[in-house]
Amino acid sequence: MKPAPFEYHAPASLDEAVALLATLDNAKVIAGGQSLVAMMNFRYAMPDHLIDLGNIASLSGLHFDAQILRIGSMTRQREIEFSAALANKVPLLKAALAHVGHRQTRNRGTLGGSLAHADPAAELPTVCLALDAEIEIVGAAGARVVPMRDFTNGFMTTALGYDEILVAVHIRPWRLGHGYSFQEYARRHGDFAVAGAAVLLDANHDGVIERASVALCGVADRPIRRDEAETALVGQVLDESIIARVASLAGDVEATGDIHGDATYRRHLARVLTTRALREASSRMTTKKRETA
Repeated sequence: MKPAPFEYHAPASLDEAVALLATLDNAKVIAGGQSLVAMMNFRYAMPDHLIDLGNIASLSGLHFDAQILRIGSMTRQREIEFSAALANKVPLLKAALAHVGHRQTRNRGTLGGSLAHADPAAELPTVCLALDAEIEIVGAAGARVVPMRDFTNGFMTTALGYDEILVAVHIRPWRLGHGYSFQEYARRHGDFAVAGAAVLLDANHDGVIERASVALCGVADRPIRRDEAETALVGQVLDESIIARVASLAGDVEATGDIHGDATYRRHLARVLTTRALREASSRMTTKKRETA
């Protein structure tokens, strides 16, 4: 199929893009287009106006300071995937990107586009949730920052207003030497995940877990954090019994079902993938050095 007729706009500034969104009826923003164009071709989405953000240079790029990494929403997934500095500071992002589509789609796809699309099986929203990212938004009423936990409201639904644009993602990197892993199961490489698990671990000099993050994709109507599993990790020295308990807690969710797998199957995958992610994250983790007087 082909998309329904629409009018194309290519603003040169963020202010111009926001003004277009605020004044045009039934308008949609396009970033990389790797999800939206397919939806338009199937007429699942039928905007009357398409606002292309590709000419707004300020929306792209990686910006590091002492504590916060700011990634522009129009930064291509390929740039994130091959950034050596990002791989060092936020290795979970690079690990997850290996599962996102194919090289060709990552050349065009953007971080902000994936987050705004909010597919519950998508990898990048799940990673941002695991990292406690904050989403920078600009609209006609001004700018605001929304925690990733509050950004996704349901199936392909976000906190973005009709006249708002996602402009950047803020991430506070974990300590160098933390453990990380992203695991997923998909029918074919590059497909959206039937289920996936992101894990972050940090331990003290005795190997006791001081900080943990466990997030799942594909099992519910949005990416979800497994707070119960994280609580069970903190204060523990990781072994197979702890891993089994945490994986069981992670998989104890009200899962959804579809043609790719029912709820029982998705809960099983959540347990299996969390187990694998915990083992890999543990193998990558270095403990903190003991402080000396």
